Amino acid sequence: MLAFRTRPLRIPGALCRYYLTMTTEGFLPFLGHETWFEVTGQLDSQRTPVVALHGGPGVAHNYLEPMKGLSADGWPVVLYDQLGCGKSTHLRDAPSDFWTVELFLDELDALLNHLGISSNYHLFGQSWGGMLAAEHAVRRPTGLRSLILSNSLASSALWAQGATRLRAQLPAETLHVLEHHEAAGTLEEPDYVVAVEEYYSRHVCRVSMPDYVQASFAQLAEDPTVYGTMWGPNEFAPVGSLSNWTVVDRLSAINVPTLVITGEFDEATSECQVPFVENIADVQQVVVHGGSHLSMVEEPEFYFSTVRKFLSGMNS
Repeated sequence: MLAFRTRPLRIPGALCRYYLTMTTEGFLPFLGHETWFEVTGQLDSQRTPVVALHGGPGVAHNYLEPMKGLSADGWPVVLYDQLGCGKSTHLRDAPSDFWTVELFLDELDALLNHLGISSNYHLFGQSWGGMLAAEHAVRRPTGLRSLILSNSLASSALWAQGATRLRAQLPAETLHVLEHHEAAGTLEEPDYVVAVEEYYSRHVCRVSMPDYVQASFAQLAEDPTVYGTMWGPNEFAPVGSLSNWTVVDRLSAINVPTLVITGEFDEATSECQVPFVENIADVQQVVVHGGSHLSMVEEPEFYFSTVRKFLSGMNS
């Protein structure tokens, strides 16, 4: 059974405006657990809903809250917490092989079906969410109308390659601290944490994080199960089950208009998106100048005007 709670909600728009809209929350039964979701706007709107996939894996939906601003222009927005994080069921004791790409693809399909939108939807994915969105799109679902791959990657190897290049640009002392503790396996030491933050301040978020972004990272710190299992202890390189992940050889199967967004200083470096641009037939790429991995937070006006322009071109 779905448990709904409907309420009026004031949401921050991309241009620092506020909109009064209706938000509906619910819980989707999935594999004996519960997946939390939230719909902003009306799914029976004349415009096609936008389903947003958060990053991580395991970084809850909160940091994507500015996406709700699209509802003011008629696009209903669906946010949800993937299993294992946020308001969805946490499974700290699940075996490592429980957490797979296939699990999250099945969860997405279940949500689309439950909301009755599997025949008509736009799909947005940021970071890991973009990986998941690409995996979904290569299957050519008939209801997918367009794809937005934001600050994402086509393969883990390309991410690691870019991270090596970005790390080399850090101050020599910072890089020394990183390498010393990584060799010793002492990743919890305070000076290592500070060094990691130096990298993050350059390539993850270059502005002071708003509360809604901090909320995502706070819940990740409280339960890093999914992130630690699938990705690893930090952003530098995937050492978990996604370490050999790639969608490069399947990208030509994507048959919907696709927007690729990357930040100028993004930890998802330019080489991470090259396969998207080279292999997807109907694709456009936009670089957010001054932005990094959280471009929508750093440069919201440009970011969301770009997204709105793209969605408007879909005529729905």
